[in-house]
Amino acid sequence: MQTIREGIQAALDYVEANLTEDIDVHDVAARAYVSAFHFQRIFSSLCGVPLGEYIRRRRLTQAAQELLRGAKVIDTAMKYGYDSPDSFARAFRRFHGVLPSQAGQPGVTLVSFAPMKINLKEGGSMMEYKVVEKPAFTVVGYKKQFNNETSYQEIPRWWDEILAGQQIIMGDFGVCIDTDGKLFDYMIADLHQPWKTVPEGCVTHTIPAGTWAVFPCTLGTLQDTNTRMWRDWLPACTEYKLAGGYNLEFYYELNQADPPSSRAELWLPIVKA
Repeated sequence: MQTIREGIQAALDYVEANLTEDIDVHDVAARAYVSAFHFQRIFSSLCGVPLGEYIRRRRLTQAAQELLRGAKVIDTAMKYGYDSPDSFARAFRRFHGVLPSQAGQPGVTLVSFAPMKINLKEGGSMMEYKVVEKPAFTVVGYKKQFNNETSYQEIPRWWDEILAGQQIIMGDFGVCIDTDGKLFDYMIADLHQPWKTVPEGCVTHTIPAGTWAVFPCTLGTLQDTNTRMWRDWLPACTEYKLAGGYNLEFYYELNQADPPSSRAELWLPIVKA
């Protein structure tokens, strides 16, 4: 059976072989045998950059090499998927610091982003977790769509906006729900009590019954724990595999005296491998 790390390496190999073609995240994720929704979280945690940024850096690295070998700017721009020489020049300059026409000039410094290889060390990373069974439950709250590549920065700001502007939803849950693999819905939510009216501007969503890997953390360590959950725990786990197009955050009561120390949990849906 293919491991997560073997799957990610197969996905990286597929990207490398198709840099001059249209690359769809669903096709890449299929090489790793996981959904596009989960793949992007695993990829970012393992490789340090989102998939789209990884592809952009590899294309601009290859493009520079071809320009050094005498390729024309317009041909290189078209080859690597840019609509025009101008859009290629802007992207090239942001990455390399010079225009494509300057690439071959004496003394010009270019940037090289090498293809990644997944070569994780065994052991050395400790994480607390438990595996629990939970019945189906419904949450109620505010929902907004985010891009996988920018969500780490944008979701905390949205939390601040929501919690500063209302006292209806306490925010016991943060719920990530897959939409199309590239985008996902995120809910700031509480457990739904069906005898109560859904507040204006809020929606409900039912989480199906299933098995969860639960990782304890604090508000201060949540994003680091999230990264290590995808990067360290999942690739080393052979007993379980990912399930469902969602994952959750659960927040205990806020410690007003020391908010970063407030307890929280990350819930990852899993099934027996």
